[in-house]
Amino acid sequence: MDTIDAKDKQILALLQEDAMMPATEIADRVGLSTTPCWRRIQKLEEAGFIRKRVALLDRERLNVPVSVFVAVRTSRHATDWFEAFNRMVQDIPEIVEAYRMSGEIDYLLRVVVADIAGFDSVYKRMIDRVDFADVSSSFSMEELKYTTAIPLDHAPLR
Repeated sequence: MDTIDAKDKQILALLQEDAMMPATEIADRVGLSTTPCWRRIQKLEEAGFIRKRVALLDRERLNVPVSVFVAVRTSRHATDWFEAFNRMVQDIPEIVEAYRMSGEIDYLLRVVVADIAGFDSVYKRMIDRVDFADVSSSFSMEELKYTTAIPLDHAPLR
């Protein structure tokens, strides 16, 4: 399964909105009976269109309201450095996103913490494990948009 149809697209949109939505409700909303709808969901999962279903937690209620964007530059572009960096990223739970970038910075991280002291602790764990040419951190002042929903307008349709 390399493509999806309009019904699959509707199903994906509903699941992005609420992954816990019962198949019966999804089926009603997209105009299918429950069993064919459930089969479509299973096929979408098997084909990798749905990677996993998760619960989105409230960072403020869990006392990690601060997002810090960390720009990392390295002077060493070697496999062993990258492997150590990648292990560090995977091992520090406060690092919730990590990207290899083009341009002036090599990697961009998003870190969630309770406060500046919490970030300082993460920073110290980072520099204890990996050598960096430069680390620059920016604290988010306000979150204007945050979504995990993927735009479906570009999905390969059949």
